Amino acid sequence: MMIMHDRNGKQTKKFTETLQQSRIKTNTLPIVSPNRKGRCERFIETIKLEYWAKFIVFGKQHLDYQICSFTAYYNTLRSHTTHNYQLPIREIPDEVEKLLMGEVQVIAHIGGLIKSFKHIAA
Repeated sequence: MMIMHDRNGKQTKKFTETLQQSRIKTNTLPIVSPNRKGRCERFIETIKLEYWAKFIVFGKQHLDYQICSFTAYYNTLRSHTTHNYQLPIREIPDEVEKLLMGEVQVIAHIGGLIKSFKHIAA
């Protein structure tokens, strides 16, 4: 486990030492890095709103599994407004002129909580 923190006065040397005694690594952000913490906080907010609000976590192993599942979905299937509603990790699809309902496959993720749709190749 790792805790990232900025350089404000809340994380004292004693705080860091206590974490290290508990085998928790710490990573202090560089002096001028305003976007790093914001991006991390935004991802945490997204996972809380879209995922953890609907689940109960039963321990660290279960939490790790949930985070891996959501991260895979987040990076490969979920559209992002900052990427013009495209996926961050994607293959460029072939162009489709007309899509019929029978040609759409519904894929359930994370126990059916989230669904994505895929074109079935002819």
